[in-house]
Amino acid sequence: MQLHPRFFGRNLRENIVSKLMKDVEGTCSGRHGFVVAITGIENIGKGLIRDGTGFVTFPVKYQCVVFRPFKGEILEAVVTMVNKMGFFAEAGPVQIFVSNHLIPDDMEFQSGDMPNYTTSDGSVKIQKDSEVRLKIIGTRVDATEIFCIGTIKDDFLGVINDPANA
Repeated sequence: MQLHPRFFGRNLRENIVSKLMKDVEGTCSGRHGFVVAITGIENIGKGLIRDGTGFVTFPVKYQCVVFRPFKGEILEAVVTMVNKMGFFAEAGPVQIFVSNHLIPDDMEFQSGDMPNYTTSDGSVKIQKDSEVRLKIIGTRVDATEIFCIGTIKDDFLGVINDPANA
């Protein structure tokens, strides 16, 4: 952690911890996943002064809760966008795309002011804000983001809560 000299003094440890929480919680590293919360500080090392800036770099060892989706994982997600190609859903910080090829064959795309996928008998509808249970079949990891591809074409997957029926 880099800290400005104005934060030095009696509260140095508290300032380092608060800056760590502010800078790290909610971020994503491709290697570890999304940092949900810092649960503990193991060690704060000796500071090293950065030449020319006056900032001091402190090595900090900490424990945290991370969320890293993996292939084959079942998640509950909220649909954010529906189009003829499929739909996007969010499970916490991760965005998941479900292609229309990975939606059951009996569901058809319906365009209009509220695009959706509906069964032929109209009993099940996937639209914006619907809650779905899906299975991750692929992930792509960047340095700062994780993208997933999901399917609802399997047993016990699909709509679990429809806002239109609520």
